[in-house]
Amino acid sequence: MSSRGPAAHAALAELRAQGEQLVAWFAALPGESFARATVLPEWDVRQLLAHLVLVYSGATRGLGQSTDEPATPAAQYVQRYRRDVAQIAASTAQTAHGRSADELVAALHAAVDALPAELGPARTVVGGRGPIGALDWVRTRVVDVVVHCDDLNRSVPEVAPIPIEAAALATAVRTLVEIFAAQAPGRSVELRVPPLIAVQAVAGPRHTRGTPPNVVETDPITWLRVATGRTPFADTVASGAVRASGSRADLAPYLPVLS
Repeated sequence: MSSRGPAAHAALAELRAQGEQLVAWFAALPGESFARATVLPEWDVRQLLAHLVLVYSGATRGLGQSTDEPATPAAQYVQRYRRDVAQIAASTAQTAHGRSADELVAALHAAVDALPAELGPARTVVGGRGPIGALDWVRTRVVDVVVHCDDLNRSVPEVAPIPIEAAALATAVRTLVEIFAAQAPGRSVELRVPPLIAVQAVAGPRHTRGTPPNVVETDPITWLRVATGRTPFADTVASGAVRASGSRADLAPYLPVLS
């Protein structure tokens, strides 16, 4: 599909809409809450806000840099996050340094407003971790933003949660499921995240008809947390948030797909 097609338009609209929800939430957040620790080690709310400024400003910057280099598949691209964790942390600290919470909220507002309405003609752009398809770049930005909205909601539970846009949540979940299937190719396990997506993955005997012998099923928010390493797979199975049946249904060796 062309980078100018309906999927690209929708992904950009989702990224903008979720950004607008973030700006409104941060603008209403009590001042003392910005110093609260988050569920992410060593980051408080203000630092996570600074990181989101980088996500949005980087989204636009990346879309403006085309390249003739081969695009890195999304499933490989997201594995570079762990490799570059120190660089990501340093950039976040630099963005936060010397800026008040109000200044960072204003910077996030400006970065969300600066998003283009449409993707340009470039099929491959330069993301923060290297060349990536333009549509994949936007979709991975949606993943980052939706996951961090959930991080913030869990970190400051005493205030009204950030509304997570249904379309953005669907894109984030589908993208992470597709990345999982690409990282663990096969047909022996059926992963279901109803009502959004179901795929077959994991090497082993192929299932062709009837009820699959190995099934993993969960809800969208639980999948976000498991796929990004927020919650261990075994814990979600033990709590009943993930239903796993079959001898090959332990996905722990393949998770997280990014962190």
